[in-house]
Amino acid sequence: MDKIFILDFGSQYTQLIARRIRELKVYCEIHPFNHFPKLSNQVKGIILSGSPYSVRDKNTPIPDLTNIKGQYPLLGVCYGAQYLAHYSGGEVLPSNKREYGRANLKYVDKNSELFRNISPDTQVWMSHGDTITRIPDNINIIGSTADVEIGAFKIKDEITYGIQFHPEVYHTTEGKEILKNFVVGICGCKQNWTPSSFVTTTIAELRKKIGKERVVLGLSGGVDSSVAAILLHRAIGKNLTCIFVDNGLLRKDESRKVLDSYELMGLNVIGVEAKEKFFAELKGISDPEGKRKVIGRVFIEVFDEEANKLKNVKWLAQGTIYPDVIESVSVKGPSATIKSHHNVGGLPDKMHLNIVEPLKLLFKDEVRKVGKAMNMSNDILKRHPFPGPGLGIRILGEVTREKIRMLQDADYIFIEELKKHGLYDEVWQAAVILLPVQSVGVMGDERTYEYVVVLRAVSSKDGMTADWYPLPYEFLSRVSGEITNKVKGINRVVYDISSKPPATIEWE
Repeated sequence: MDKIFILDFGSQYTQLIARRIRELKVYCEIHPFNHFPKLSNQVKGIILSGSPYSVRDKNTPIPDLTNIKGQYPLLGVCYGAQYLAHYSGGEVLPSNKREYGRANLKYVDKNSELFRNISPDTQVWMSHGDTITRIPDNINIIGSTADVEIGAFKIKDEITYGIQFHPEVYHTTEGKEILKNFVVGICGCKQNWTPSSFVTTTIAELRKKIGKERVVLGLSGGVDSSVAAILLHRAIGKNLTCIFVDNGLLRKDESRKVLDSYELMGLNVIGVEAKEKFFAELKGISDPEGKRKVIGRVFIEVFDEEANKLKNVKWLAQGTIYPDVIESVSVKGPSATIKSHHNVGGLPDKMHLNIVEPLKLLFKDEVRKVGKAMNMSNDILKRHPFPGPGLGIRILGEVTREKIRMLQDADYIFIEELKKHGLYDEVWQAAVILLPVQSVGVMGDERTYEYVVVLRAVSSKDGMTADWYPLPYEFLSRVSGEITNKVKGINRVVYDISSKPPATIEWE
């Protein structure tokens, strides 16, 4: 399988480059600039990402391109381009003004393979504080904007390119075509990486890797673990046993619905009722990370106890996806920010099992496409993301049975109304948050002093960034009325209009 390597220097856009290339049906991988695998014949080209650093910084990231530059097609993006120019003998200096936002390529070298079929005056997106001010004689300018003369270049006698704009973002209108020119035209990659090809290849690899040994998998009811389960089921059949733990922090009636859907899929699933254990352990804990740790620990204990009842299990399967992998091997080393609700994290050492992660190469939307290729139900595939700790982190403060009851009822009304009005599939994730504050209200002739809930709905591709979704006023009014009239203990509903960044999707 042909592949492209992206060497990451810490840019916020690096994952977006990978997504755009995969949309071209070409497989690619992201690796830290200072730690990447040995290059094989499958690697057809290298992309150097952007970076928050300047090439003039004392601790600027410096890659070892000894076996890359001049030997593989190479494309530097933003910082990557400035690095190539700087270390080829050019000069990079702070811009006279910050070059950020939309611009147009006033000059494009029509003979350049990188800009084949690109429109004159095409719009691009700039995002840098430095600019290349001088290049050596062995570099040709192939693109310029009104303010940036060296907007794009090629090194003579090498298949090495640099561009100071970001082709991966939406605002670069022909960015995908530019990436296609590099990946397909210049690197010669075959466009054959599809969901169906992934399914076929992965099933074959799982059979070879696992053989006839037994596998245990913790199912959450979400997309990732469900697709992983079906892939494994197709590969090893009855040798897969799934465990679904009801922690009492799920949506209303979720446990029953999930188990019924898994039974229809033909999976071998053991359902474990453990809500009382979780509630007891969460008593008195208000700190968000404290709640996460308790939920993760208790999950491990319950899962481990149930898994130990099985005989001859050799493998633990996990629904890890590519953003988790990227974060854990970030440019700055193992990330300290991975949330502890990746709650099977403590199981491998405890259970002494080998790990199998059939989805670790996929982004979230790719997981859904793989599930669709296997004819999985839309009830599973189109389900909104749901945090590992469940409603435990959508109740700000201590978790109690009464708060769970209120939140489940309010959440049920919100989600069902989204479905009823055709808005559920328009929204990437929706949630109700129960605040640890009470407010004065009036119901009938009586004053009330009850809880406040927040409605949250966002649009996103993969959760890395998100915009608040503009739900219609009439819809919000209806949901507010339904919640305050039907959910005892709640008398006020507000709507969150924060985007990510600066906010996060969840409140805890």
